[in-house]
Amino acid sequence: MPHALHFTKMHALGNDFMVINACSTPLDIQALPIKALANRHTGVGFDQLLIIQPSDIADYFCEIYNADGSRAEQCGNGLRCVARYLHERGLLTQRFFHLETLAGVFPVTLTDYHHICVTLNAPIQQETLTTLTITPEAGSPLTLPVSILAVGNPHVIVNVANLDQVPVDRWGHLLSIHPAFPHGTNVGFMEVVSPTHIRLRTYERGAGETCACGSNACAAVVAGIANGLLQADVTVEYQYGQLFVSWEGNPHPVKLTGPAAKVFDGLIESSTACKEPG
Repeated sequence: MPHALHFTKMHALGNDFMVINACSTPLDIQALPIKALANRHTGVGFDQLLIIQPSDIADYFCEIYNADGSRAEQCGNGLRCVARYLHERGLLTQRFFHLETLAGVFPVTLTDYHHICVTLNAPIQQETLTTLTITPEAGSPLTLPVSILAVGNPHVIVNVANLDQVPVDRWGHLLSIHPAFPHGTNVGFMEVVSPTHIRLRTYERGAGETCACGSNACAAVVAGIANGLLQADVTVEYQYGQLFVSWEGNPHPVKLTGPAAKVFDGLIESSTACKEPG
């Protein structure tokens, strides 16, 4: 870790990020104590780490790490925060640009900081509706109806009658490490309020339950439309606000619109500032 590390703390509906601009200053990513930095008691605290770098095929590249140090292919909420970061600092002056991640290149339209639209690739639907069985601790096997798909990263969506009664942390963890997903998966629990409105809670692989997840919101809407439950334009309600998802069906891409907020700028002066408690 460098002697002095500048960063910005940001969030999108409570899904929080540590953003580092590595375009002008060399950064040894392998030396970053990511798990220590993610610790909410002794570090900065975040769901994902976003590292902005130059790109040969887009305006910028964003490397994404989960709180446990694992890499993520893409992050819809994170890309909106990166978009605001770049625009707010004058690194991008236009309101339409492209951001690259491991999952590809994503068009971004910035109307204002409350309405940033990221266009994700057309979804890949593995199973429109199937079942997965999990075994909660001290419980009997539980079979859940699920949809399995990818929107640049993997997702399982579970349609539930009452979101408030779902043990998201327990069921989410078991589904995220299910043998059907050797590399893990993100899990969304969706309650359909109306054909244009859902409530959603998300368990992210490598981070646990987060306050919101843009790609999981997209996956939930796609699954709902594919199963005849939702229309093409849907409001996705999370704990701290709403996202808006539009999808016209394959082969069309999925559009995700929502806010991005800056919390504070920070400076870590040495690696001793963020060590795992011993």
